[in-house]
Amino acid sequence: MASKVKQFVSEQAQVLAEQAGRLRRAPGKAVRGAAAASAKRVRALQGPARVVTHSGVRLTNVSHEAVLSLMALQLEVVTSALSDAAAQLERVAQSDNVTDLVRGQADELRAVRERVVSDVNRAVSIVRNAGRGARAVATETYAKVARPAKAAKAKAKAKAKAKTTRARKARSTRRATKVKTRARAK
Repeated sequence: MASKVKQFVSEQAQVLAEQAGRLRRAPGKAVRGAAAASAKRVRALQGPARVVTHSGVRLTNVSHEAVLSLMALQLEVVTSALSDAAAQLERVAQSDNVTDLVRGQADELRAVRERVVSDVNRAVSIVRNAGRGARAVATETYAKVARPAKAAKAKAKAKAKAKTTRARKARSTRRATKVKTRARAK
């Protein structure tokens, strides 16, 4: 009986010594593992950062083209307004009577109205195209950055679940082995 107690105590001491050794090694191992995982995550951010940067450049190009088109339109509007004003003043200077002057003004007003409608339609078209371009850039960026991240997250979750399952099975196997060893020792 005393020998069995001594044997049990020595086995327990040995198990505790092994656990203490694992705990001594574990903090360093855990820190190294965490650092490696962090480095992996930081490296994984390089791809999305490049995609976002490239998308920023493309978005800048879209907005630049829109502003350039709007400035060209503004130049055309101002130039045509000045040309129309000069033409009206020439008609006033060349008209012999008020009837010719009023007739010329009416024709000019119709032409101005058509030009203003055309200019507004062009401005709306420019802004609409810029919005479509921005939406296309945003959609493509989201598809390249967010969807792969979601897929990677689901894959990591499945991997963690499998690892947990394996660890649980290993623990239960070790417990069963210890119980059998103790039963044999008695």
